[in-house]
Amino acid sequence: MEELLRFVEEDVGYGDITTGSVLGEDRSACAQVVVKQKGVLAGVAEAKALLEHFALNVRTLKRDGEEVSPGEAVVEVEGSAVSMLMLERVVLNLLMRMSGIATATRRLADVAKRYGVVIAGTRKTTPGFRYFEKRAIAVGGGDPHRFRLDDAVLIKDNHLALVELGEAVRRAKKAGFTRKVEVEVGNAGQALEALKAGADIVMLDNFSVGEAERAISLIRRHYPDAVIELSGGITPDNIESYARLRPDIISTGYITTGAAWLDMSLRLG
Repeated sequence: MEELLRFVEEDVGYGDITTGSVLGEDRSACAQVVVKQKGVLAGVAEAKALLEHFALNVRTLKRDGEEVSPGEAVVEVEGSAVSMLMLERVVLNLLMRMSGIATATRRLADVAKRYGVVIAGTRKTTPGFRYFEKRAIAVGGGDPHRFRLDDAVLIKDNHLALVELGEAVRRAKKAGFTRKVEVEVGNAGQALEALKAGADIVMLDNFSVGEAERAISLIRRHYPDAVIELSGGITPDNIESYARLRPDIISTGYITTGAAWLDMSLRLG
């Protein structure tokens, strides 16, 4: 709730001077949040919590994760018109952004799951809004991946620019037995080297489909229990080509950086 209230404070400033000058404090109203595009709904729980915090009566007509179509109402609100108009933009921004991410995630996850592959997000998120974007990924059927740098060990190319790969893995393994060690690699040879050093997961980063196919075959032959993640440049246009290779995970920044907002509006009646 603290983050939601911070969003309201950012938007309202010292007060909604338009609504305050046009409406009386005692004016009540009824309203609906209406969807304008087909997609997957997310953010209803957050919208409801915020509206109820300001003493508005809320009835949810659709749940997070449900598919919605143009013209459908997803939330009904009754109470102070001043409060509704004050919260309108923040509530819509939450619902539209989160639903856009959930929709993009569902689109890719539906393809990936036909091959037994998990779709995951990345840390390419909006500063200050990561929790909500990650939750939208989960609502859409994806795995949020790391929320923060203290969640998991992921040795990336810039680490390897400073420390030799095998040594980096060995140091990471010594840091504690409770966390798996993942290494981002640029070729099949690096993947084998990382696994030989004790890595649990290898991320094949920015591989072409052909390169990924050869690397996965090689890894499966020598390290059948290794977890393989594909990442880099994966979009709706090429997701099936990569999913057919049957890695364990496909992570993609597209579901946060490329997701279009799902259009909605608040209609007072």
